Parts: sequence; C-alpha cells; structure tokens
Amino acid sequence: MTPHPRPKHATLSLVMCALLASSVVAADAPQTTPVAGIEARWLTPPPRPTTTFAPDQVPSRQAVLPVLEYVAAAQIADMSRRPIQLSTGSNLSEISSNWVAATFYVGAGRLARISDNPDTLRFLTATAEHYHYAFRGARAERLMLNADELAIGDLYQELYARRGQPGVLMPLQQRLDYMVPHLNRAQETEALIWWWSDALFMAPPVLARQSALTGDPKYLKAMDREWRRTAARLWVEKDRLFLRDERFKDQSHLGTGGQPIYWARGNGWVMGGLVRVLDALPADFEGRAFYVDIFKKMAGRLIELQQADGLWRSDLNDPKGYPEAETSGSAFFVYALAWGINHGLLDRATYQPAVTKGWAALNRHVLPNGLIGAAQKTGDRPVPTKPTDVGPYATGAYLLAGIEVMGLNEPVQSLPEAPLPRDSDDAIFATTPQPIAPVTVVGDAEKARREAEMKATRALAYDPTTLKRPTPIEKLTPPADQTPRAVARFAPDRFDDLLWENDRVAHRIYGPALEVREAPSGSGIDVWAKRVRYPYMDRQLRFPNYHTDRGEGLDYYDVGRGRGAGGLGIWYENKLWTSRNFSTYRIDKTGGDEAKFSVDYRPWPVDVVRKVWETRTFSLPLGSNFTRMTSTLRSDTKDPLIVGIGINKRKSDGGSGVVTKDAKAGILSFWEPDVGDHGHIAITIAVDPAMVEGFVEDAENYLILVRVTPGQPFTYYMGSAWDGGLDFKSREAWDVFVRTQSFTFKPVQ
Repeated sequence: MTPHPRPKHATLSLVMCALLASSVVAADAPQTTPVAGIEARWLTPPPRPTTTFAPDQVPSRQAVLPVLEYVAAAQIADMSRRPIQLSTGSNLSEISSNWVAATFYVGAGRLARISDNPDTLRFLTATAEHYHYAFRGARAERLMLNADELAIGDLYQELYARRGQPGVLMPLQQRLDYMVPHLNRAQETEALIWWWSDALFMAPPVLARQSALTGDPKYLKAMDREWRRTAARLWVEKDRLFLRDERFKDQSHLGTGGQPIYWARGNGWVMGGLVRVLDALPADFEGRAFYVDIFKKMAGRLIELQQADGLWRSDLNDPKGYPEAETSGSAFFVYALAWGINHGLLDRATYQPAVTKGWAALNRHVLPNGLIGAAQKTGDRPVPTKPTDVGPYATGAYLLAGIEVMGLNEPVQSLPEAPLPRDSDDAIFATTPQPIAPVTVVGDAEKARREAEMKATRALAYDPTTLKRPTPIEKLTPPADQTPRAVARFAPDRFDDLLWENDRVAHRIYGPALEVREAPSGSGIDVWAKRVRYPYMDRQLRFPNYHTDRGEGLDYYDVGRGRGAGGLGIWYENKLWTSRNFSTYRIDKTGGDEAKFSVDYRPWPVDVVRKVWETRTFSLPLGSNFTRMTSTLRSDTKDPLIVGIGINKRKSDGGSGVVTKDAKAGILSFWEPDVGDHGHIAITIAVDPAMVEGFVEDAENYLILVRVTPGQPFTYYMGSAWDGGLDFKSREAWDVFVRTQSFTFKPVQ
C-alpha cells in the first residue's frame, strides 16, 4: 500500500540504557517504576478508540489507523514496564531480541511508515540501539543458523531502508554471509536448517530483503534453495497446508479426532512469511511462480476453514478439538489474504468477505489493556487458549493485518515493494537515542567544555561519507566484442520479454509468460539506463537482481501498471483502457544498423461499447535515441478512436520531475526526478501534430491524445536518455536535442 508522508518531528533526545537489575522480576509482573532509558510517554497508551467493525464492510483508513496506534502503544507500554533481561532466549513479554518480540517489531515497523506518531519509531530505534543491531546465537554454529535468532533482522533492515546508515546493516550482513554457504550446500542432508514451519516467517524474508537492499542476489538465491527443501518435507499438496515439522507425519502426532494436525499459527507463519518474501522478490525472479502458487493454494484452503465467528481454530483440521477462539494464527491469515487482494494475486470478490469478517473478529479480542487476547502460547502445536492469553507476536500479526485492511481502500499495488523514502536528518536525530553525558558533567562550565569536546570530535574525525565511498559491487569486465549494433531479442528465459537496444538506449516490453505470473504487468514500455555503446541487456540479465549498476547501466525504471515510456491505450469516458502483454511477435532485423520487430496485442475492452486490438512495429536504428513505432488499431466498430500515448508519472524525494507539453510540435516530454540516487531519465513522445487532440492525465500517466481511424496505421516516436549515460547530462541538453530532431510520420512498409 502507499505510505502516508511522514512528518518532520521536533528534535528529541532519547536515552536507552541496558538495565542491570539486582533481582530477577517475573515476566508476568510488570514493574511499576520506569526502567532507565524508557520514555515516560511510552508507559501510557492513548485513549481507547472504537474497536467495533462491521464484518461485511471494508472499514475506512480513518477508522482503522487509531486502533492500530492504540494497540501498538499498549504493547510498547506493557513491554516498557518490564525489566530488560540480559539473556533473551525465552522471553515472552518484555523487550528482547528473540522471535517473540521481533514479530511485534515487524508489525510496528510497518505501522511507523504510515503513522504520524513518532513514539513507535523511537521505541524501535531504541530497541535496536540497545542490542547494537546484533543477534543471539554466537555460542554455537548451529545457533548461528537458527531462524528464530534472525527474525530481529527485519527491524535492522527497516531502519536501514529508512536511513541508509551502513553500520545498521553490518552485523546482519555478517550473519547472513555465514549462513549462505550452508543454505547453498551442494550435498543434500537429512537434517534441514529450516526444519519447522515457523522458520519460514523468521529467516527467508530477511534474506530476500537483504538482496533487495544491497543488490546482491546471493541472499535471495540461498533463501530459495532452503525454502524449497523445507516445502518438500512439510507441504501437503492434497490438503494445501503445511505440517509444523516432520514429527507430525507419524501416528503419534495426530489430532484429537485422529487426523493430521495442521497448526493454525504454524500455517500463519508460512502465509506471513510468503507475503514478506513476495514483497521483496524481483517481479521477474525465476522462481517467483513457485511462491505465488503455494500462496494461492493456501489462501483457497484457508477461506474454506474460517469459522462462523470469523477466526480460525488452533487445529485447522479439527476445529472441534480446540473450539476456543485463537488470534495469533488468525491475524496472520487476515494479513495474508488482505495483502493478496491488495497486490492483485487474489480475487477481491472471493476473498474480501473473509478478510472483513476476520478483521471484525480480531477486534473483539482487543482486551481492556489494549493487548490482543486469545493468543495461543508459544509452542509447537495446538493447545487450549484462554481469552486473556497474550503475546507480542499476536500484536505484530494484528498490526500487519490492520495495515493491509486499510489498503483495501486503495488501488492494487505492484510488486516488489517500492524502496522506502529516506528520513530527513532531523527525523533521524529525533528518533535515535543519544548518549547521556557522563555523571561528572555538572555545572555550566563543565557543560560548555563537554560541548566543545563533542564539537571538536565531529570536526577532527575522519568521515567516510565525505568521500562518497565507492560501491562494493564488483564491476563487470567489458566484453571482447564491443561493436556498437542494434539488436532485438525475444527472451523466454525472462518470461517472454522482448528486448531491444542500440548504442544509445535500451528498452523492453512484456510477454505472455509474465502476464500469467504477474497480474500488474501490461503493455507499458520499460526504459533501461545505459552507459556503454555495445549491447548489454543480456549481460545484465544474467544477474537475478539486474536493478544494480555494475558499470554498464541498470534497470531501475518502474513500469508498474502505467504506460512506461510510450505505451498506449484508448481514452474513453475520462479513462484509459489498455491491453495486457503482447501475445505474438516477429523479429525482422537484429545485429546490424537497425533493430526491427512487430508484436500483436489481443483484443481488449473499451468499457462495454467496443473491443480494440493492435499490431505494432518497432524500429530503432543505430545512433538514435528514438524508437519509431507504427501502430494499426482495429476495432469491432468503425468509429474513430482517441488514443492516449503515455509516460509514467514519477515522484521521489527529488520531487515530481518536469513535464513539457507542446501541441503544435506534437511533443510530450518528461524529465524524471532522481529516483533512488540513480539519476534522471528523460522520455519524449513525438506524434503527428495534425492528429493531436490535447493532453490529459490519469492517476499513473501523463498522456498526449491523438485521433485515430481503425484499420489505418499511424506512426509515433518514443525517445529516452539517462544523465548517467554517455550523451546527455542535463534536461536542457536533452530539450535542445529533441528540438533538432526531424520526425517522419508517414508509415513505412
């Protein structure tokens, strides 16, 4: 879902110190005086909002967000009242680095993206600082591979994604680099690393996200190998569910009704883990369909198992065996099903009733103290659950569910998840605990001396950031053959992409295989940032993450559901009606002074009044930034068509870019903002001025409109440039270049 803008918080000073308690306090006995380093405001949740929701209606964002903030604040208050234990292995209620607390941090971190309340992020930052961004398990190699210990890695990744501070990620990267060779082991072993279903929530999402954050595909590849090993042992295809571990295959581990046990929270861990992995997977990751397929199968089974009260029972296979309400598994199911709707993987009409019913049910178990009740205790199988049983993992799942329920009010979101916008320096300072002054600093003179010392420390210390440290990503060695040439290639190895490039630009469109695997994909045109004269797209595609610059360029442009750079649609009733991916193709020229090919698009509806289909020819000569396209649109009626040719809108921390519209010249240009510090892409559409009907916008595109007669071909041009490439370093240089171009709109056979 689209995050709300985060406010600029006032500068605050936070303190988070390790508590060295002289006596052990029981986990179920919150202490009454504040722990050193815990802010007093954390100890009192806000007033309780309305927690009643209709089971058959999508609640508004305005109704859900206050409840999420209240429940998160209640959990933070409960954890903050308790002593922080030196050993955090089996902690159930307090701040810790284990999976129990880490699951809450996952949900709280997502909430902090959209909430105006800074306390959640301050608490999370203080917790990460307290544990020095590090992990349990160092005393044994087996424990260093334990997925439970890795769960808190998501908190560190969340803070890194918002702030870009390399030290935040270093301990995690060390731990993952230790794990990768074991996950990649060539020799199959009887014992698994992720031998229990819970592990699929704790570790795989952290590995997948690490590849997305660093651009290094090794973490994703290693994750994929072990995930499949675990699925091969625990996934039961006929029941479309996961066993908790291999013990539950034998006769001594059956449920009360004599059937195999399918533990609700165990399957909740899997569904929640699948969602978080899919959030980070590249859209064209080779094995993506495997995860989508399991996710859809489980989703279909889960809506069959939902009970009349809106929740699921601890043993999914035997609801009567444990008839009590249970929230810790149910919250994960609501989260995953809502996420599936929001990302176009699940049919809204089929799954939304289960989500709203489940969300209403979860809120009936928000206890008077704000915690989520009816949460099954930690363990490995169904047990009786009391209405007052709580756990931070249930709160974390509840927060994730609520955020996705809010997303039901928004358009479908594309995958993978977009990078988070960076926090401002003021916001980072305001939400990061600062060291307290030594106890010897007393009086104005000593405070002034201390301030002078700190100022000198900042001024005299070597600061790597001033040198813009080079990327650690290894650059590619240039190929032996660097001959400039114009090439076109059909890429079945990349879900039927059609790629074309010359010595200046590189583009692609999407084919039938990706249409099956990725619902948001369509007929938009992708732009690649290119820095070399020879063909490089195939070389870049050898890496699962080709969104990383290895010296020759990269693909960082996000087409999503928009028109990209020059895709078209039919403008009717103030809406753009577009085709899906191309269905057939023909390559006419490649490898010389011109890349030329044509594609067909299957019929698509324009509202309910007509159908349209298209054949389009693409031609890119050597030495040009412009691809010439000749489109023939046919229809089941003879009425003229108003065609919208579009350029994706783009916003980033660098602004919204610059749009230029010139009807007399038939030009629509967009100088994109800097996206992720990659630089600027320029895109220009040139059409026959005699055909121009005007300019419009929709939610995703800037559009130039032209009037077209069905069956009569028309020609237009799409040009692009990248200021990180070899030819254009500024918008002004690109605009001057565009004005010097001569376009021929008469179709060429």
